[in-house]
Amino acid sequence: MPVGTSSAAVNLAAALEPAQLELARGPLHVDLPDEVRARVARCREFVREMSGSGRAIYGVTTGFGPLVEFAGRADGAAQSDNTIIHHIVGHGELMPPAVARAAVLARLFSLARGRSGVSEHVVTALIAVLGTEFAPAVPRLGSVGASGDLQPLAYVAHALRGNGNAYFQGELMPVADALGRAGLRELELDGRDALALVNGISVTAAALGLAVAQAKRSHRIAELLSALMTDVLGCGQEFTSAGLLAAFGHPDVAETGTALRTWLAGSAPSGERPLQEAYSIRCTPQLIGAAGTSVRHAEDVVRRDLNGVSDNPLFFPESGEVVHGGNFFGQPSAFAADQLNVALVQLGNLAERQLDLLVDPHRTGGLPPMLSPLPGQHHALQGVQLCTTATVAAMRRAATPASVQSLPTNLHNQDVVPFGTQAAFTALDQVGLLRYLHAGLAIGLRQAVHVGARRPRAPRLAEVFDRIAAEVPPIAEDRPLDTELRRAAVLLDTIASEVEGER
Repeated sequence: MPVGTSSAAVNLAAALEPAQLELARGPLHVDLPDEVRARVARCREFVREMSGSGRAIYGVTTGFGPLVEFAGRADGAAQSDNTIIHHIVGHGELMPPAVARAAVLARLFSLARGRSGVSEHVVTALIAVLGTEFAPAVPRLGSVGASGDLQPLAYVAHALRGNGNAYFQGELMPVADALGRAGLRELELDGRDALALVNGISVTAAALGLAVAQAKRSHRIAELLSALMTDVLGCGQEFTSAGLLAAFGHPDVAETGTALRTWLAGSAPSGERPLQEAYSIRCTPQLIGAAGTSVRHAEDVVRRDLNGVSDNPLFFPESGEVVHGGNFFGQPSAFAADQLNVALVQLGNLAERQLDLLVDPHRTGGLPPMLSPLPGQHHALQGVQLCTTATVAAMRRAATPASVQSLPTNLHNQDVVPFGTQAAFTALDQVGLLRYLHAGLAIGLRQAVHVGARRPRAPRLAEVFDRIAAEVPPIAEDRPLDTELRRAAVLLDTIASEVEGER
């Protein structure tokens, strides 16, 4: 038995949800029902029959890519070697172990659909890997997302076969050591096994799915912090009017308005604020609601990717068909990731502007500059705001759409490509940066109360404020805040998950 115990579980006969990808960061139990085992075995047998029939089958009897016109290696194991080895050319930083393991989970679900002709022992081997703390070491850069994520998935297969490096319990080491510590054996591949492992968009789906899971939390956090800012400053609340937002005609905007009103229940304006607040307060339902639409769209797209089959060719034993096509072309996820990236940047813009308003005494009704208890001698939020500005600039630069950067490659076999993998990883990077921005704003709101803003009047917001205050003491004298920013980010994620669970 592999080393490690699983506290989380998924079932290969059920749909895989984007949020479940996060479970793969640790040991994960995967149920393999008899019906799934049977369809995998049936498809494998069908591929074996077709391979001996004299019919040309891409990657089984032929070379790869533009070399499809040439015969492949006659020996199935050697053909598997050839599939993987020529793709071990990736570079750049390594994916975090949690992302590589999520990609293994995503690939497993695609193979379990029984359309790829993979051996049953490949499915059980991936299940065994997920039950441990083993993770392949996979470079981020190398996939154009067109014929699947060939290079990163080749590194996954390469590691499982005992080559290269891998992580065990978060420590990078030679694969042989990681496999030994995990209690795993090297994976043997034959026939179409290797191509089935690498010829799909599972890395793209994993990265985008993880980004979506965090983006959903960040969307709720944006609502929470906007409500908290409204209450702490004593702003008018007409901008959350149900009638007003219904008239706008966008359901997600109305839903954000409902969330703001729920948070603000029990609060009342101070009567000392302008009739119309700055847009970073007054237009939050419209902005956050629109971002929610983009998050929901990305979730719908990646859910389809996770539960579809990305491979070529596909095999249909029930009709005797072997169908060559382009189900490895990650265009839907590329578009969805780019759209998500834009929405994340705008949420970042909002958080940056809200913090800027909060540290400006001319717009807070007289709170001290930078929320310092003794301006000049102590600088409180000044460093946080500077880093916030740098972070937003980084997010904006990274938001250039990847899905329109098509470059012909592979002897023009791949003459148009979606670059969904790069778009998905950008989204994953962006949600990490947005967490920092929200943590900075949360600390700013906590400090605002310390230097003279009112304590939240809404009971739910007061409870959240107390939780933030318990993690972040008031800034009476300047001190490093990096650790407290990380703690605040974790707390906000926890609160957002609790809110999501209530809905």
